Amino acid sequence: MERAVISTKFGKITVSFFPDKAPGHVNNFMTLAKSGFYDQTIFHRVISGFMIQGGCPNSKPNAKGTPGTGGPGYNIDAEFNDESHVRGIVSMARSSDPNSAGSQFFIVHQDSKFLDKNYTVFGKVTEGMDVVDQIAELPTNSKDAPRDRIEMTVEILED
Repeated sequence: MERAVISTKFGKITVSFFPDKAPGHVNNFMTLAKSGFYDQTIFHRVISGFMIQGGCPNSKPNAKGTPGTGGPGYNIDAEFNDESHVRGIVSMARSSDPNSAGSQFFIVHQDSKFLDKNYTVFGKVTEGMDVVDQIAELPTNSKDAPRDRIEMTVEILED
């Protein structure tokens, strides 16, 4: 079983994937992670009691774009499924177009079932929710961006 380990200065978040529920999203995330795409991106949107979001290339040091507006240069089609957006779920962020996901993802901090069947769930945190909690409680600015830069690196583990 393949898993991702998201390392931050607060510790590690381990994610197990749902390849049977969202094979395209799992493959996309793993491909981007293996290429180093996510390394040095940040959790650029943090809303305590809701979610933490990251994976935008415009959040890397010296990037020219606005964090939260970038992607890998392509979109993937939605794979809505029956997994509910409960605490610890990993889902893909997107614009108003359901088929606009690319690289940005979010981790649900507290149950957010109103997102069900509107965003593609592709994994779940199996270790490190304490790290998610620490990030979710960081002070943010008016745009929900943490005042402290929380960079990540993502490694794929294959058992």
